[in-house]
Amino acid sequence: MSEIGLRERKRRRMYETVSEVAVRLFVEKGFDAVSVAEVAAAAEISKPTLFRYFPAKEDLVLYRIADHETESARVVAGRAEGESVVGAVRAHFLAGLARRDPVTGLNDDPRVLAFYRMLYGAPSLVARLYGHLERAEAALAEVLGGGLDARVAAAQIVAVRRVLAEENWRRMERGERAGEVEGDAVAAAARVFGRLEEGLGWLPGASTLSETR
Repeated sequence: MSEIGLRERKRRRMYETVSEVAVRLFVEKGFDAVSVAEVAAAAEISKPTLFRYFPAKEDLVLYRIADHETESARVVAGRAEGESVVGAVRAHFLAGLARRDPVTGLNDDPRVLAFYRMLYGAPSLVARLYGHLERAEAALAEVLGGGLDARVAAAQIVAVRRVLAEENWRRMERGERAGEVEGDAVAAAARVFGRLEEGLGWLPGASTLSETR
């Protein structure tokens, strides 16, 4: 068991190290200006080894946000008894704003801004982000019981999170400070999630949704 644990830790360190090296190069020189061979050389591994961990160049970047694919699903699955689906996601997003979680867009750290500037500036990465969002929707829809209604609800919830985060990031990119934007960001999240909850009033919880598919 300990040997398996050691192998897993080594594997995760490899992912983290190579992704970190790649992102640093991409931010410095531009995503399209850096080859996979350059990343492999900088990480001191062979190109075939790199591809065993990251089948596509874009995966080197998206690894940094891969955990967020199932975030909404985990939040909804673990919500408190009596808490609504949208209410749980809203509370989680508001908590993220408070701690300046980069995924909420409300973070003015130059390194975070540079990462998202690189991410949104490369067409191939933007295209791959749609796959990331689709997987996030699928994971949430499964928690909601599956079926068309669950997919529609999941798509709306994921879209609200994305648009709110993008609006915050755009304001950071224009040079506004996180502290100056926080009040507007909190108010916007409360307002938009509130309206979404009204629209999804038929969605009290996963069990009810499953029964009405």
